[in-house]
Amino acid sequence: MAGGREIKTKIKSVQNTRKVTRALEMVSASKIRKAQERMKTSRPYARAMKQVIGHLAQANTDYQHPFMVERPEVKRVGYIVISSDRGLAGGLNNNLFRRMLGEVRGWQDKGAEIDVVTIGQKASVFFRRIKVNLLGSVSHIGDNPKLDQLIGVIKVMLDAYTEGKLDRVYVVYNGFVNTMTQRASFDQLLPLPASETQVAHHDWDYIYEPDAATVLDHVITRYIESLVYQSVLENMASEHAARMVAMKAASDNATKLIGTLNLVYNKARQAAITQEISEIVGGAAAV
Repeated sequence: MAGGREIKTKIKSVQNTRKVTRALEMVSASKIRKAQERMKTSRPYARAMKQVIGHLAQANTDYQHPFMVERPEVKRVGYIVISSDRGLAGGLNNNLFRRMLGEVRGWQDKGAEIDVVTIGQKASVFFRRIKVNLLGSVSHIGDNPKLDQLIGVIKVMLDAYTEGKLDRVYVVYNGFVNTMTQRASFDQLLPLPASETQVAHHDWDYIYEPDAATVLDHVITRYIESLVYQSVLENMASEHAARMVAMKAASDNATKLIGTLNLVYNKARQAAITQEISEIVGGAAAV
């Protein structure tokens, strides 16, 4: 029965694993609701900020903010990469990183250099292993992130763009579509995308107090911060959804494996009993 004992040990091990995966599935199922609520709650602010920037971009003014100016040559590209702090979320982070590497190679083939800041432990660990310039990182932001936790890495990119060290800045994250679908998203932050800035201009302008440069700098900075914060919330909802689906699949696979091992165990047990009966019958016949 040595084989039978080994099979029973495997069954016990798989059962313990199934308990863990079911617990993680239930935790993610409860967290995803709160994550979706936070994501939906922040959308009106991000939408309102986008409308404000659209109106400012349409104004006929002599001052044009540097964040709205398209640079003729792109020599250095910056990425704000958002990932999860924890694993067990299926291929969520790996799919995002794979897409990111494709984008990086495309820019490198054009002769551009890459700078990266990361939000999330998984992205930080990944980009420390590859040949990119990691300017900063923040991790362990919790299930209820605050904008104050993100301002540092955002400011690093904004300062680098203002000083001319970067010619383009993107934010990379997993966009939440629904519970079963999460899409790797690449949104251009700087300069502000053409779809938002290249629109018909008004023949009038706003009155800025104290001046246009100060007001636009403040408003556009708040706008970029709102986009990054919204991306973090989208990625967090995607993380919980992906983990819930992955843990459910793992629990289902564990159940199937337990059934298969029980069948193997029963066959081994029956074979052992049959062998013992044969030995007894053979011994009785010899006597």
